[in-house]
Amino acid sequence: MTLDDKNLVPDNTATFVEVLAIIERARVNAFRAVNRELISMYWEIGYYISKKVATDNWGKSVVQEFSRFIQSHFMGIKGFSPQNIWRMKQFYETYAKSEKLSTLSREISWSNNVLIMMAAKTDEEREFYLLLAKKNNYSARELERQIDSSLYERTMISVEKNQLFLSRNSGLTTLRDSYVLEFLDIPEQHREKELRKAIIANLRDFILEFGKDFSFVGEEYRIQVGNTDFSIDLLFYNRELSCLVAIDLKIGRFKPEHLGYGKLDVMESVA
Repeated sequence: MTLDDKNLVPDNTATFVEVLAIIERARVNAFRAVNRELISMYWEIGYYISKKVATDNWGKSVVQEFSRFIQSHFMGIKGFSPQNIWRMKQFYETYAKSEKLSTLSREISWSNNVLIMMAAKTDEEREFYLLLAKKNNYSARELERQIDSSLYERTMISVEKNQLFLSRNSGLTTLRDSYVLEFLDIPEQHREKELRKAIIANLRDFILEFGKDFSFVGEEYRIQVGNTDFSIDLLFYNRELSCLVAIDLKIGRFKPEHLGYGKLDVMESVA
């Protein structure tokens, strides 16, 4: 084939990319279907164990025997340790009275369900983390960090404090009053520049804390308001709000003059 002949060959890359999207979508759907079946199986076993504990006084020794029995019939099977079987019972009993939550629980992984069961104290908190894990497709590590940073409590406090403001635009519930940035690993005494550089160096974790609907645009982003130039410390785009979000970093407590020319100020809160 000559060089001229090669130039006549059509570029099918765009078509191939479309097919890749079809394959990826099918893989995701298949994973979700398998996951739903797995969670449904755990639910049914949890119901069975709960009933046996109540009616036949099953205890630790019987569950251990039950665990060995299952593993002897399905060689190499995982997830049927005595501890996990007790978790199945807890899983059923936690969501048995809430069809809404039991349905949501089938949309996330078992490891995430276990984290939520261990940490959440109310149905409202469970629903919050179930929806969060489903929406953001969190790994267990990512979800555990959000739970450990008391995201639910911080979000509820933020919504309560800004109820009137949020009533004008419900999409602003994406934003919170405080953010936990312990992963930046910077000295207690630091400058705003050091804080900004640490955020850029840990951008992935920062966006996980800030919210997955955010995309990074730039740092020290220059804009002009009237005849005056300003430099925005960090500029993000939020897909849910369909707008740019400008962050002006300040060290210390908030002061009214920090509002400046109308940027959205997000104050540092390190726990």
